[in-house]
Amino acid sequence: MNTFLLSDGTRLAFSQTGTGLPVVFLHPTPLDHDYWRPLAAHLPQVRAIVPDLRGHGESELGANLPLGLFTLVPDAPVLTMAQLAADTLALLDHLRIKQAVFAGCSIGGYVLLEIWRQAPERVRGLAFICSKPQPDAEANFAKRAANIHQARTGAVAPLFDGMAHTLIGATAHKKHPAIVEECRARMTLTPEAVVAVQAGLATRPNAVPTVVTISVPVLAIAGGEDPGVSTAEMQVFQSAPGGCQFHLLPDAGHFAAYEQPEAVAALLSDWLKQFPA
Repeated sequence: MNTFLLSDGTRLAFSQTGTGLPVVFLHPTPLDHDYWRPLAAHLPQVRAIVPDLRGHGESELGANLPLGLFTLVPDAPVLTMAQLAADTLALLDHLRIKQAVFAGCSIGGYVLLEIWRQAPERVRGLAFICSKPQPDAEANFAKRAANIHQARTGAVAPLFDGMAHTLIGATAHKKHPAIVEECRARMTLTPEAVVAVQAGLATRPNAVPTVVTISVPVLAIAGGEDPGVSTAEMQVFQSAPGGCQFHLLPDAGHFAAYEQPEAVAALLSDWLKQFPA
């Protein structure tokens, strides 16, 4: 069951399970906290703190988001990685947690990099799953603008239909065909939230220079069937001076932790052993 907090006057939802080492899990877009449910079931030894990112699930998008940052759609409100990081740090304050380990998939990983920039003293370790430090490539800007146009013209449903099919790996499609409908059912963003998220993704900073400042342990898990994040892009995390354990799941797509929760949980559980509760 979700509980709530206020961050900058915006109502945000989160849930907690288990006891022990605090681990904050940040989900990919356009899913919600339920993305982590299968994996968390295999990690009973941690205190899993799982928010709905702003604009996702039961969390409000909020008002007064900045405009003009995405040059292709200058009137689009922008849900920045900085705002999402501030929300996550507000959650830690709400729970009176000084330090935590953080795990993020896709946009969740981009937020982890911003958390490190804003408040490295709050971070014990960073786990990136199907996420990368590079900014959007030039070719992606037009795609983001097209997604915004599609959302504004009332075509969010087909946009989500496409994401549910393309972001899940071919192996999961074949072995667990119901997974497509399961993930599609959790894509509930409003058109306004889609616009703000797409603009935020387009304008996220280049975090490659950030990686070489990360002095805490890093875990990086790539999916061999991920259409949006390549193995080579994720291997950049190996330059983190705090050390990086890198793993490739060759038959996993972008939603690897949902597609293969046991495999990802096993890698995460082994890596977490270095952190005393």
